Amino acid sequence: MALPPLFNISLPIFDACGCDVDITKFFFSIAEVFFIMNKKRNKKNIFIIDLNNFFNLNRYNYIKMKLKNKITKFFNNTTPIVGLTAYSYDMAKILDKYVDFILVGDSLGMTLYGMKNTRKVTVDMMINHGKTVVKAAKNTLVIVDLPFRTYERSPLQAYETACKVIDKTNCYGIKIEGGKKVAETISYLTDRGINVMGHIGLSPQSIKNYINIKIKGFNTLEKKELIDDAYALCKANTFAIVVEAVAESAAKEVVKKVKQIKNKFIPIIGIGASIDCNGQILVTDDMLGSTNKYKENKLPKFVKVYKSNDVELSVKKFCDEVRSSSFPSNEFCYMKNKKTFNNNIMFLKFIKNK
Repeated sequence: MALPPLFNISLPIFDACGCDVDITKFFFSIAEVFFIMNKKRNKKNIFIIDLNNFFNLNRYNYIKMKLKNKITKFFNNTTPIVGLTAYSYDMAKILDKYVDFILVGDSLGMTLYGMKNTRKVTVDMMINHGKTVVKAAKNTLVIVDLPFRTYERSPLQAYETACKVIDKTNCYGIKIEGGKKVAETISYLTDRGINVMGHIGLSPQSIKNYINIKIKGFNTLEKKELIDDAYALCKANTFAIVVEAVAESAAKEVVKKVKQIKNKFIPIIGIGASIDCNGQILVTDDMLGSTNKYKENKLPKFVKVYKSNDVELSVKKFCDEVRSSSFPSNEFCYMKNKKTFNNNIMFLKFIKNK
C-alpha cells in the first residue's frame, strides 16, 4: 500500500536530520503499518499523533547512534572526561573538536546577561542557547541546565520542563541540581527515557550572592551527606554527577563509594572537587579569563585561567591537562590546611590564577 502524500518525503531530509538510509526505510515501514492499522479503524488523525510520538521517543536512539563513541566514554572509566560550557555557535564549534560534553549552563545568566546569580534565568533562555549549541556540536554530547524553579515543585513539572527543553533543542540530556531531595524527580525522568546529569555539592541556584559560601565536606557529617546524595542520584539512574566546590577529601570518598556500586559506572565530574574525579568541567569564560570576575580578581579558587590570544589553543591545553591528570592540582582544590580551614568552615576564596 502506498503511503499518503504526507509521507512522500525525500530521503535527503532525513539525512539532514542525521538518519542513514536504512534507518529511514525502517521508519517508513513502521509508518506504513500505523497507517494501515488506523485506516482500518477509520481514525485518520490518530496516525499522525502516533507517528509524532514514535519519532519523539526514538530521538535518543538517533543521538546515541551518532555519538556512540562519546557516550561509550562516559562508561569505560579510562581517560578522564572533559567538559566545558558554551552558549554560542562559534564557541560550541571550537569546543566540539576537543571536549567530551558541552554544558549549556545557567551560568549564562551572569556571563551573558549580567545577572548577579542564576536564579532569574528562564527556560526560554536555555532553549535559545541550547538550540544554537546543539546545531554547532556534531561530535559532542550537549547537556542543558534546567533553571531555578522549573523542576522543584513536582516530578511532573520537571518532566514537562525537560520534555520542552529536549524537544526544542535536541540536546542529549538535562542537568538538575540537588541530591536526595530531587532523587525521586530524577528517577521519574529517567524511568521515562530522559537522560539526567546530577549535580551535588555547591548549588549555584540556591545562592543569592557569592560573598560567603560554605564549602561542604570537611567534617564527617557533611561528608556522609555528600556520599548519600551521590548514592541517591545513582539509584535514580543519572548517567553522570557533577560535584562542585567541596572538600577534596570528600570528593575522593564520593568517587570511591560510587565506584563500588555493582554493575554500574557513573562518572563523577569535578569542578573544584578532586583530581580523582572521573572528569572535570569549568565555565569556559572563566577558564579563558574573559569575564569581569577575572579583571576584578574574583574568580573562584578552582578556576585555572588559560590566558591566550588563541581561544582554541587555550581549550586544547585545558583538555590535555585534564586527560593527562595534571589538572586540577592541589592549588585548585579545597584542601585541609591552616590557611583555609577553620572550625569545619571554609569560604569560597577568589584568586586570580596566572
